[in-house]
Amino acid sequence: MLRLVLFSIIILVVSSCQQNSGFDYVDPFIGTGGHGHTFPGATLPFGMVQLSPDTRLTGWDGCSGYHYSDSAIYGFSHTHLSGTGVSDYGDILLMPYCGETYFNNGSDGSPGYNSEFQKSSEHAEPGYYRVTLDKHNIDVELTSSDRVGFHRYSFNDSKDRRLIIDLEHRDQVLSSQIKQVSETELIGHRHSKAWAQNQFVFFKMAFNQPIVSIEILEDSLGTKAALYFGEGDELQVKVALSAVDEKGAEQNLEAEIPDWNFNQVRTDAKKAWQNQLGKIEIEGGSESQKRIFYTALYHSMIAPNLHHDVDGRYRGTDLEVHQDDDFTNYTVFSLWDTYRSTHPLYTIIEQDRTNDFIKTFLRQYQQGGRLPMWELACNYTSCMIGYHAVPVIADAYIKGIRDFDAELALESMLHSSMQTRLGIDAYREFGFIPMSEESESVSKTLEYAYDDWTIGVMAEAMGKDDAAQTYFERAQY
Repeated sequence: MLRLVLFSIIILVVSSCQQNSGFDYVDPFIGTGGHGHTFPGATLPFGMVQLSPDTRLTGWDGCSGYHYSDSAIYGFSHTHLSGTGVSDYGDILLMPYCGETYFNNGSDGSPGYNSEFQKSSEHAEPGYYRVTLDKHNIDVELTSSDRVGFHRYSFNDSKDRRLIIDLEHRDQVLSSQIKQVSETELIGHRHSKAWAQNQFVFFKMAFNQPIVSIEILEDSLGTKAALYFGEGDELQVKVALSAVDEKGAEQNLEAEIPDWNFNQVRTDAKKAWQNQLGKIEIEGGSESQKRIFYTALYHSMIAPNLHHDVDGRYRGTDLEVHQDDDFTNYTVFSLWDTYRSTHPLYTIIEQDRTNDFIKTFLRQYQQGGRLPMWELACNYTSCMIGYHAVPVIADAYIKGIRDFDAELALESMLHSSMQTRLGIDAYREFGFIPMSEESESVSKTLEYAYDDWTIGVMAEAMGKDDAAQTYFERAQY
């Protein structure tokens, strides 16, 4: 456990990691207003599922799918980005309703399945979210395991229970399908294009009560379905995800939430977050400072995201399916944003995951041809500058976190530094990047020089003196 005294000194405490009050200080609504681009819904530490309400469909402040100033909810989707400056995700949207069916979401002002809601009905904590949909007086509760989102809907007026599934929601759909496989189960997929040009999401959806009827609407924009469950006061839904195939989603569901105990899953999610947040204990400071600290810590633990099925399969950056039980594969590496402080934090409190992050980098290098710069759902987005997987690898190696192939790692680092894109060729030729050769020339020169210094440090630690000398010289550019 790391004990941190606010505005004083950091002390490493040799003791077991115990639960503390950090969980109670987290406010998932922090960052959901202004330009924060965060979401308030249910997720586990570094989990595959981010089950959260969608209130905003477009615009820069809709990157996470939610904005605190909004008053209407379009539904609850299972993937969300946190804190990014580009929109994506929002996959597999569900929306409960009563009465007349609308396949339109209502964003154009016409009647739709969206609903107004009151901020006073919202509650969010790590691993759990709750809200009341005003249109039909439905209470929605959300929780999750690593790979499965769990919904509980209370139909307070006991009217007919209905549910919209919208696979068209948000980004461009390349292909999609919803297929009923039993009276209580659906399977399907969504292949989409946005920031990630080829994103694959497969799902297995299970209901605690049989589907009375289903209407599926398919067109060039995507697939939607309207489900009817008869009259009653509650409905529960489990949605398992996989980037591999429907079988992977089914196995993820069976492994993680085989039963229908929503309260137990919520309790398990709380325990997971208590243990996670308990890795750092703080002393001193005001209540407000503690809330800010633990919420920031919580946000640092939302991504990268698990991208590996329970059977050991995952989709690589070659977009092919691979089997590997020797590490855990992750996605969403915002490295320009995270190499400075988030990954160094992980070397203290997430050493095992740091090894898995680096092993993921190396698989991406082997399968996709280069280390990630800003990787999303197996896709290279080519967003931002530098080659900042390099300092993450070097930092871990120098700190003794070395459960990865160091020779392969150094090879991949050298490969990153010898590219001809984004001014790297001009940087090597001239010792700087002329503004006539490349935009953002000063920033890129500085970042490449820093990355090269970390290559030199790692090469020196590995006894590669010639490479170390070369990259220490490049670091002076």
